[in-house]
Amino acid sequence: MTLRLCCAWIFILLIPSLSDGGKLLVVPMEGSHWLSMKPVVEKLTERGHEVVVLTPEVSWTVRNTGQYKMKSYPVSYTVEELDNAFHDYVAAHLKGLPFPLNVLVLYNSAVHVFSTFFVHCKELFSNKETLQYLNQSGFDAVLTDPIFMCGATLANYLALPFVFFMRGLPCNLHYTATQCPSPLSYTPRTFTFNSDRMTFFQRVENALVSLLELVYCNGYYEDALTLSSEVLQRDVSLIDLLNSASVSLLRYDFVFEYVRPVMPNMIFIGGINCAQRKPLSKIMVKHKYRVEMGRINLK
Repeated sequence: MTLRLCCAWIFILLIPSLSDGGKLLVVPMEGSHWLSMKPVVEKLTERGHEVVVLTPEVSWTVRNTGQYKMKSYPVSYTVEELDNAFHDYVAAHLKGLPFPLNVLVLYNSAVHVFSTFFVHCKELFSNKETLQYLNQSGFDAVLTDPIFMCGATLANYLALPFVFFMRGLPCNLHYTATQCPSPLSYTPRTFTFNSDRMTFFQRVENALVSLLELVYCNGYYEDALTLSSEVLQRDVSLIDLLNSASVSLLRYDFVFEYVRPVMPNMIFIGGINCAQRKPLSKIMVKHKYRVEMGRINLK
C-alpha cells in the first residue's frame, strides 16, 4: 500500500495537469549529490508544486536561487571544518595501500567524515523552531538522499512517505534493504576494487569483506542509529530506516552496472547527472537493449 501511495504521488507530481500541485519536503546531501538533485527540484517547482528545501545554514552548494523555497537552521560547524574532513577523506583514497591496510585507512577516514557531516542532523532535531515548522507545514512526501540517513530519520519522525534519490550506499545497503540477491561470485564489495570477473583468491577476499560489511557500516552510522533511536523512541537498525522508503530513484544506468535482479520500487534514472544530454549512439542503444532483455529474463 505504501509503495502504491508513493508511486501515485510521484506520478501526480510529474504530471501537472492531474493536480493543483503537491507539497514536497526535500532533504538533500551536500556537494555533487545536491547538484544532481537540484534540476529535479527546479523542474517540480516549475510545474506548480510547492517544494521546500531543508538545509543547514553552513553549506557548500545548497543556495537559494529563488526557484524554490528554502528553510535553513543554524549549525555549530564551519565550512573550513567540512573542507578539512573531506580533504582527509580524499587523501585516504589516493594512498593506494594494499589489502587489508587500505580497508582500515578508508574505514577510519569514512567514519571521520560521516561524523563531521552528521552534526547538522543532530542540530536539526535539537532546533524546536524548525521541528515545529516541519510538523505544521502539512507536507505530502519527502524526497531525500539517504547517504547520512538524516532524511530517512526525519521522514519517519514526520510519518510521511519518502523517496530516495541516490547513487548508492556503503556496504551494499541499498540492495540488502530491498532484499535483492547479491552473489559474492561476481558482485564486488566496497573496498576490494575487484571487477565482476574475479580470481579464486579475489572471491575469497570478496567473501571476507562481505562478512564485515554490516559491522563497519554500523560504525559509519553509529551516530545516525543513536539519534534515530532517540528521535523515534525505539530501537532502530540501518535496514529499518532504509526499507521503509517507498521508492528508490537510482541516478545511474542499469547497463553500466553488474547484471543483477532488482526490486520493482528501484527505478534507474541514468543521465540525470548530464546537463547537456545527447541521444545514445546506435551501438549503445543495441547494447542497452541486450542488457535490458537480460534483466527481463532474470526476473
